[in-house]
Amino acid sequence: LAGNENGDIIHQLEHRISRLEGVLRLNKMITESGGKIFATNEKRADFDSTVEKCKEAGGSIATPRSPGENDAILYFVKYFNTYAYLGIKQSLIPGKFQLLNGAQLTYTNWYPNEPSGKGEE
Repeated sequence: LAGNENGDIIHQLEHRISRLEGVLRLNKMITESGGKIFATNEKRADFDSTVEKCKEAGGSIATPRSPGENDAILYFVKYFNTYAYLGIKQSLIPGKFQLLNGAQLTYTNWYPNEPSGKGEE
């Protein structure tokens, strides 16, 4: 009996989460790629504030690791007609970029003649 009750509770929670995700999708606040959820609060902020807000929400600033993830981030850029900060920083070598933790990038999709470090990569 206890197993059935737990199953019912899990089913109810899954249903509720699904409904909440649906509302957020309708409001263009989340999208998904590769099992990851990308979200926005639509507010403008500086880089450090963005990193902090992502941590407070239990996530991290978006760092595209595949074409699908890049498209998920681009979705917000196009929909809100704005830019997006990424979890990437310029390394000590000019023109080279790395993840915020210092690890090497495994995926890039730079515009021609980029990265330049001028924010138009």
